[in-house]
Amino acid sequence: MDEVITESITERLSALSDNEGELEDSIAAFRPTAIQQFYGTDKPVSQWSKNGVTNPAADSMLYMIQHAEEVGLLPAQYHEPALTAAWQQMSTDASAKKDAALWAKVDVLMTDAFMKMASDLHYGIAPRDSITLKKDSLYTDDQLITQLRQALEEKNVTVLLHSLEPSHAGYVALKEGIRSFKVKYENYHWDTLPLNYTDTVAFRQLVINRLVQSGHLDTTGQVQDSALLKTGVKAFQKEFNIYPDGVAGKRTVMALNRSMHDWVMQAAVNLDRWRKLPDTLPVQYIMVNVPGYTLQVIDSGEVMLESRVIVGAPRTRTPLLNSYMTNFMMFPYWRVPYSIVFKEMLPAIQKNVGYLASKNLEVIDKDGNTVDPSTIEWSKLRKGYFPYVLRQMDGIDNSLGVMKFNFRNKYSVYLHDTNNRGLFKNSMRAMSHGCVRVQQWDSLAQYLVRADSLRHSGDSIRVWLAREEKKQVDLPKHIPIYLRYFTAEGQHGNLVFFDDIYGEDKVLRKKMKL
Repeated sequence: MDEVITESITERLSALSDNEGELEDSIAAFRPTAIQQFYGTDKPVSQWSKNGVTNPAADSMLYMIQHAEEVGLLPAQYHEPALTAAWQQMSTDASAKKDAALWAKVDVLMTDAFMKMASDLHYGIAPRDSITLKKDSLYTDDQLITQLRQALEEKNVTVLLHSLEPSHAGYVALKEGIRSFKVKYENYHWDTLPLNYTDTVAFRQLVINRLVQSGHLDTTGQVQDSALLKTGVKAFQKEFNIYPDGVAGKRTVMALNRSMHDWVMQAAVNLDRWRKLPDTLPVQYIMVNVPGYTLQVIDSGEVMLESRVIVGAPRTRTPLLNSYMTNFMMFPYWRVPYSIVFKEMLPAIQKNVGYLASKNLEVIDKDGNTVDPSTIEWSKLRKGYFPYVLRQMDGIDNSLGVMKFNFRNKYSVYLHDTNNRGLFKNSMRAMSHGCVRVQQWDSLAQYLVRADSLRHSGDSIRVWLAREEKKQVDLPKHIPIYLRYFTAEGQHGNLVFFDDIYGEDKVLRKKMKL
């Protein structure tokens, strides 16, 4: 049997070259050269079976493929339909068990599936971008072959493949959330609600039915009235991180219409983002999740500080980047970016020069001198001619608040306090010009200098704040900071979703073919 399978594998490898790397299920092989090298040119033998009997590694590989969604991958991209069909055929049809061509097909497809999954689990599916931190982006042919041979020898594909995944706590928590989400909803099916609707009795009944279908409402022995509807809508909104007003508005209806698979794919995109981080993160770093509106300070794997943040509006996005924090400033000036000057301030100043005083702004010339705004012919100034800088004076009315945290970047963005702290209560906090406003700015400052006892006593920052001292505090050790885009997280074993505020998920899902 194995001799005939060898002949069939030889034919398939030859066809692989003739078909420009496309396998017989019309899916392109991940690394044709590695497949050819793995089997060799002299009588390639079956690797996943022996004399028509699959080995344990084959069972593990098929399991990984069929459950690929649990690690944020699509089973179909690893030949799942063809392999599952072959498995069923060989388990129910006695003649199929003796079909050497079928065994050869399974062997080559499994080899390709392993190599592709190994790469995708470690490096991700999406291509490298400007913030990818992994030093390399692909395994060599030799590395793929070594991994596959090890998995086959140890007869445990699952353990080896999982060992290639990131070990970051956020990645592990997200995977756990996906598994629990699938377990919860895999047996549920729900109807689609009309997007164009009027709030009628009939529509409310449709919403109630839909909430019952997904387990967010139990109508047993209940009067199906507006109060019951509101209870069910709130339960759904809380689970999917929508402001829980109990109203089935357009945003809530669109969320109700999404399938379980669609939610899982949103989480999958974020697993891929974790795979773009280095295998080992620094001992201490700051992570800002832009769509999650949160900042975390991580030290030795533990969250030492967490804060709400306000990020850039969709038209003035907060950039995604890697950098390191160098210092923070107390009672800083705010030099108004020219983009804001021309779009918002200059038209207002030209109407009424008193606008400058109302916003606590002063005019600075090219030599750094303060200029009396009444001496300037504002009507002649424009985008191509503006020889001044607008600077907001320090103090509680300053748009930066009383603290500004600096880190190197080409976008001129930074973390800062704000003079409008009530905005942190909002659930939707994409409203800045690109910088990140931090609610717990005081705690962050205290944390950053906590180990610098030679230059700062425990309460020095509080003293400086009380005195309203304008001061720059240099950090003895630069702290890495990452501005990232995660629209799903794992929290306490569950998935938590955030709005795709910049449309980044749509772009990435297209690249990943999810």
